[in-house]
Amino acid sequence: MASLRDMGLSEYEARAYRALLEAGPTTAKELSRASDVPMGRIYDVLNSLETQSLARSQTASRPKKYVAVESDTALDRLLDTKKRELEQQVEQYEDIVDDLTDELDGTDPVEEPFWTASVGPREALDLLVERLTAADERIVVVASAPVQQFDMDDVAARVTAALEDALERGVSVSVLLTPEMVDTLPGAVGERYREALQPHDHFETRTSANVTGTFEIVDDTEVCIEVPHPLTEDETLAVIDLKDPDFAADIAAEFAPRWEEARELRL
Repeated sequence: MASLRDMGLSEYEARAYRALLEAGPTTAKELSRASDVPMGRIYDVLNSLETQSLARSQTASRPKKYVAVESDTALDRLLDTKKRELEQQVEQYEDIVDDLTDELDGTDPVEEPFWTASVGPREALDLLVERLTAADERIVVVASAPVQQFDMDDVAARVTAALEDALERGVSVSVLLTPEMVDTLPGAVGERYREALQPHDHFETRTSANVTGTFEIVDDTEVCIEVPHPLTEDETLAVIDLKDPDFAADIAAEFAPRWEEARELRL
């Protein structure tokens, strides 16, 4: 169950605030009995509640009396405090990431060929998005048949977002589709591409019948090959990622003339 402790109050503070709401204006001694907060702690607790603007005191009375701020107002104030704390934490983590990025980017990349594979629609998508996110210069997307990255659900949204982020980093993105692929594209996918990708100067889509397979070339150094599911239509079974500059160069060489002969497409 949700509790005031989830919003940052201590156990004693939560007890005291609830007791104040029920009791109305009351003294510290009376509140100590009503809330089971020890008398030796009650003044510290009340001072903390006042500091957080969750309670007010009547200093003119003897003994001093306290009253709780209305619950709606109190919860809004606690929420605002939590939001500020989270924003500060986000800024701190962003600074840490910036420092680590500068440090880790200084290491020399390993050029030895390497391949990996992820099996299953979700795992395959995670690997594909990861590799698109790693692009620094160029992404080539080639698709000859409907696969999960062109579905109407959040899968297409994740791929589109990864491509848009790449474009904003200055990465060029080229998409080559077969005419059959274009005809079967869901309207929602075309709309995503029009709104999120086509406004960028470094994004271009072309269509050609001379296309086979579905794969992505990343920075001319690695290739992501999508394996369609043999039993489920429009779903990717696995993604195989080959980080091999020589192999990627061969694929890029095969792609280049097909791209040149392809017709420009506006989705």
